[in-house]
Amino acid sequence: MIAILASAALACTVTDGDTLRCGKERVRLTGIDAPELPGHCRKGRHCAPGDGRASKASLICIIRGRPVTLYRMGRDHYGRTLAVAYVGGQNIACAQLAAGQAIYRRDWDNGGRIRRECR
Repeated sequence: MIAILASAALACTVTDGDTLRCGKERVRLTGIDAPELPGHCRKGRHCAPGDGRASKASLICIIRGRPVTLYRMGRDHYGRTLAVAYVGGQNIACAQLAAGQAIYRRDWDNGGRIRRECR
């Protein structure tokens, strides 16, 4: 059973196409993988295809400085919060998928929430 805790709406900035910074908290969106920024996909690592700068720009446009609501689902091996995030009622992982700026990762979709919401 995964504990899901909702936050009050937070001011967040975009780190890359699937990661936010909300105050001191680093937040990784569950269920998706976005292309890496130049120089971030180390040799031998499997990275999502595409343009990391375009993916980051897409997420910036989706958020547009508006408050983000997080549903926290744990932490990843880098210590980032794993979460499903919404802006104005819109699941931002779904928006990134719809824009073609991320790929779906079933193995990173805790509880299948992204699969259900991003139809």
